[in-house]
Amino acid sequence: MAWAVFGRGSPPAEDKAKPPSAAAAPVGATTQVRPRGGLVASGYVVARRSATVSVDITGRLTDVLFEEGAVVEKGQVLARLDDDLARFDLQLARGRLQSANAAIASLQAQMVEADAQRQRAEKLVQTGAVSAASFEAATSRMNSLTAQYNAAMADARVAQTAVDRQTEFVERHVIRAPFAGVIIAKNAQAGEILSPAAGGGEFTRTGVATLVDMASLEVEVDVNEGQIADIKAGQTATIVLDAYPDWQIAGEVIAIIPTANRDRATIQVRVGFKERDARVLPQMAAKVTFDRSAN
Repeated sequence: MAWAVFGRGSPPAEDKAKPPSAAAAPVGATTQVRPRGGLVASGYVVARRSATVSVDITGRLTDVLFEEGAVVEKGQVLARLDDDLARFDLQLARGRLQSANAAIASLQAQMVEADAQRQRAEKLVQTGAVSAASFEAATSRMNSLTAQYNAAMADARVAQTAVDRQTEFVERHVIRAPFAGVIIAKNAQAGEILSPAAGGGEFTRTGVATLVDMASLEVEVDVNEGQIADIKAGQTATIVLDAYPDWQIAGEVIAIIPTANRDRATIQVRVGFKERDARVLPQMAAKVTFDRSAN
């Protein structure tokens, strides 16, 4: 060896003590460590209940009644579409219903008179005071009015259905919150066209807001297949958000998704928060430590 040429000295440091041989980890491999507290996995805060609030008709927005960060209740009005034409059609439908009801009232009055005449004719024909033809004519008129009355009633039902339908159509111009939550995105402004399906390029919006139910927040993490046996539903866990590294949040395994990602060899686990806090926000990065003692 080279150091022997000089007769004295010590071998180079790298020759003195070499670390024990170990198989090199493959490049790019990801691992999950087992600290004393248990298995640790990384993931993100997600909302199980979120929605892009939109409409099922096309119209122009006239009012947008919220801003980002607003807390809204179920059924609260978020925005309105221009409903002038729809209201005109509703007035027209109501007018037709009133006309149908007036026709029914008129026929009812005529039927009362015709029935009285038929009864008088029936009594008189028995005494021979009037001919049988007069009685038949009175009966025929009564039958005719009854048929007209039945038709008028059918027309009134159709008119009522038209009013109900148009009332519902007018109501669809009002955009309401489908559930209580927080607005995290305002996607449209007054004056823009809102449609269930974008067909007008960038000038047509498909949603007016993104609503999140903060009470449905949880953490989704991916656990290696080889370690999934250490986790079960109901197991306690500790959640630490990257934004608050010194804050430990009590959690619990909600469910283990019964399918694996074969590309990553992982299984998704849902972890819920035992207590709600306003600092927890969707899409925050988090680490979950599963309590080994719970197994």
